[in-house]
Amino acid sequence: MLDAWWIWIVAGLVLAILEVLAPTFIFLGFAVGAVLTGALVWFGWGWIAGSIPNHMLVFAVLSLAAWVLLRALFKLPKGQVKVWNKDINEG
Repeated sequence: MLDAWWIWIVAGLVLAILEVLAPTFIFLGFAVGAVLTGALVWFGWGWIAGSIPNHMLVFAVLSLAAWVLLRALFKLPKGQVKVWNKDINEG
């Protein structure tokens, strides 16, 4: 199980697909964290290859960092509210 890096990559892809189906910017941070964790396990860097709790800790930290970064990257400027002038169903 510890050298099954592909499980993390597949989990990241599944979470990315969920993000496309439910566009709320919730699953995207988790998807990035899972893919990065899979990459770290694949390269076998240091203590991450040790145990499942280490995998989960790295996944949590990377997911949180990705979520914060993406939140800062995609947010509206301060004080600005998104206003829709046209409905998608209008001709």
